[in-house]
Amino acid sequence: MRSRPGLVRHRVAHAGWGLPELRIAVLSDLHVCRPWTPLGTVAHIVRLVNSLAADLILVPGDFIADRNLPAAGEPAEAIVRVLSELSAPLGVAAVLGNHDWWDCRLSHSTKFKRNSVAEALAGSPIRLLTNEAMAIGHGAGFWLVGIDSQMGRQPMKKRGFHDPEAAFREEPKGAPAILMAHEPDYFAAGDDRAFLQISGHTHGGQANLAGWRPMTPSAHGSRYAWGHIREGDRHLIVSGGIGYSGLPLRLFQPPEITLVTVTGGT
Repeated sequence: MRSRPGLVRHRVAHAGWGLPELRIAVLSDLHVCRPWTPLGTVAHIVRLVNSLAADLILVPGDFIADRNLPAAGEPAEAIVRVLSELSAPLGVAAVLGNHDWWDCRLSHSTKFKRNSVAEALAGSPIRLLTNEAMAIGHGAGFWLVGIDSQMGRQPMKKRGFHDPEAAFREEPKGAPAILMAHEPDYFAAGDDRAFLQISGHTHGGQANLAGWRPMTPSAHGSRYAWGHIREGDRHLIVSGGIGYSGLPLRLFQPPEITLVTVTGGT
C-alpha cells in the first residue's frame, strides 16, 4: 500500500515554557522507495506539511529505505532535493536515523566515516544536527538539540553514534530546550536538560492491536511506541512516521504527519 498520511495533533503544555506558542511539524521515517513511498508522494507530503504553516519543521531521521523492504530505494541526493522545498519561519532541521547508517552503502564502504544522507543535507537548506544544538529565535529564544542515531550500528553490536554530552554542550544551563532524537529510547535516561523530546523510529509499532504494538523496535516494548508520553515534567512525542520497514504493511497504525503545539501552563 502506498503511504497516504493523515494529520495527528499533540499539545504539550509546560510550565517552564514562557515563550509564545510554538507549532512544530514533524515528518519522520520517510523510508523513500518505489513503489511504497516514491518521490512523487514525498513531494505531495512536502506540500501538505508546508500548508500547515508551522513555525518549525523537524525531520527526525530514516530518510532512506530499509534494505529488507521489497522495494527500490532512492538515492539520498534525490530525497533531499525534494525535501528542500520544506519551508518554515524558524527553519527545517533533521537528525539521522538508524537506517540512514546501516542501509547506506557509502557508510559501509567507508567504515562509517561518511554518510550519503549527511552529505546530501550538507548542500541543502535543511540543518543536520549531529550531536549539536542550535539557538532558535522564537520570543526570548530556545535551543533545539539533536543527537545522532542510538542504533546506527546495532547489527554489528556496537554503540550508536549519539553523544548527548556533546549535543547539550552549547546550551546554557536552565535554558528551554527541545531534543530531537530518532529513537525514543533515550527518553528513559531521564535527561531533564530538555523538557520535550521529539522522536520517530517506531512507526507506532506499524501494527496497533487495541494499544498492543508487538512489532515496536524498542528495548522498552510499547512504552515509547507512539504518541504523547509524559513522565514527571518531561514530555515525549513519538511520531508514527510515513514509511515502512520490514513489510509494506500498517495495521491500524496509518502513516502520519505530526503537528506539535507547545504552550505554557500545565
